[in-house]
Amino acid sequence: MNMDPHHKIALLQSSSLTTVVQQEIERTILSGELEPGAKLIEAALAERLGVSRGPVREAFRMLEEAGLVRQEKNRGVFVRHIPLDEAMEIFEMRAMMDEAVGRKLAAAVTPEQMKQMRAMVDEMERAVKAGDVDAYHLLNLQFHDRLVEFSGNRKLIALYRKLINELSLFRRLNLSDGKQLPQSAQEHRAILKAIASGDPDLAGQAMRAHVQDSQQRTLKNNSHHTETAAPAKRRAPAKKATPA
Repeated sequence: MNMDPHHKIALLQSSSLTTVVQQEIERTILSGELEPGAKLIEAALAERLGVSRGPVREAFRMLEEAGLVRQEKNRGVFVRHIPLDEAMEIFEMRAMMDEAVGRKLAAAVTPEQMKQMRAMVDEMERAVKAGDVDAYHLLNLQFHDRLVEFSGNRKLIALYRKLINELSLFRRLNLSDGKQLPQSAQEHRAILKAIASGDPDLAGQAMRAHVQDSQQRTLKNNSHHTETAAPAKRRAPAKKATPA
């Protein structure tokens, strides 16, 4: 049975609108504008984006599948909080995936793909010199996504993107103060050289080592925040006991 043309157009418009809404909400989450635990208000988002509630509701479903939000019955939709132990498990999975990608690209990368990757690393190094943390963070995500995309494995790409979404806020924290940018940029240049060498072992190890370094930075940052928060809690009772 043929679909009515007007109905077909309506479906296409609805699908496109949902995608736009989903991408905008995802942007606010990945940029840090919406922090883990933040509640997403359907009506408020619909009004801000100038759409009906339908596309927002469908965008929530897509974002839940992507691992960025959770829906709680009778409570609403919230930006997901990834506990540290889960983040460590994701890092372990990503290390294995990236190693496989590095090995595959070393054996099959094309000159055009290498040209694209070099251009991205050049941009990352310019962002380091400018001290532009936001630009660097975005380029970092794009660089790794492009590497996985070049692998040509659609299932791997889909799984990788879900894992990266879940790790995004942890990874942003790793680069938030700008001090780690030069080291991170050097690691990306090393990955590029390893892939260009055509040596699968070297490329795989460079990719795996980069993920493991990021994992260690995450552990260090989390430990630092825990240690700085703990003394404040211990000092609080003493402060209350001080005579007025």
